[in-house]
Amino acid sequence: MTRRVLVTGGGTGIGRAIAHAFAAQGCQVAISGRRREPLEQAAAGTGLEIRPADVTDEAQVEALFDTPFDVVVANAGIGAAARIEDVELADWQQTLTVNMTGTFLTFRAALRAGMQPGGRLIAIASTASLQGGAHIPAYAASKHGVLGLVRSVAQGVAKRGITCNAICPGFVDTELAQTAINGLMERHEIPREKALAMVVGGNPMQRLIAPEEVAATALFLASEGAASINGHAMSVSGGEI
Repeated sequence: MTRRVLVTGGGTGIGRAIAHAFAAQGCQVAISGRRREPLEQAAAGTGLEIRPADVTDEAQVEALFDTPFDVVVANAGIGAAARIEDVELADWQQTLTVNMTGTFLTFRAALRAGMQPGGRLIAIASTASLQGGAHIPAYAASKHGVLGLVRSVAQGVAKRGITCNAICPGFVDTELAQTAINGLMERHEIPREKALAMVVGGNPMQRLIAPEEVAATALFLASEGAASINGHAMSVSGGEI
């Protein structure tokens, strides 16, 4: 039977790579996101199903699960750099709402819809789930929350033959990383090459992670061989963690 897969934030970056990887394995893949245009671009010529939805809207998330999915990847997320003194309350709340509450709503809806034994819940967290960062207090707090949710859900679904895990990438070659690089260039008035070196400085491999590497990890966690991996935070960071 063809597995049904849902990827939130599936129009760009990591989500897009994950959606394409599952589709290449013959899965029936749906991608969701707030903006239709990136979803359409990601789906062009691939057979991906487009299901626009805002992960912070309870009703919209529930509507995604008119039928159960076999694999659900909670990838939608946001992040901005700022020291805690400069974080506005609205930005703090938005970061927690998208990253943490969005993952909660997605997983809750997936289970309410009747995910069957063999089902896989996967959250795209971050190395920020495992360590802090002076310039990312809101992002790190939200991703720590995601990991706490994953570990709790994992215990709750284990007897049902379902697993719940988190993938914790380091800096991935996406728009988010490019935003971080541009921010460093502006703040420190340095060339891109130096800013990139600062961004990847924590990765012993000294490079950005490819989205396809995160996608390969998601495929593994969804495989039969990963049936006993549950409540795990899998770092994809070149040895940073």
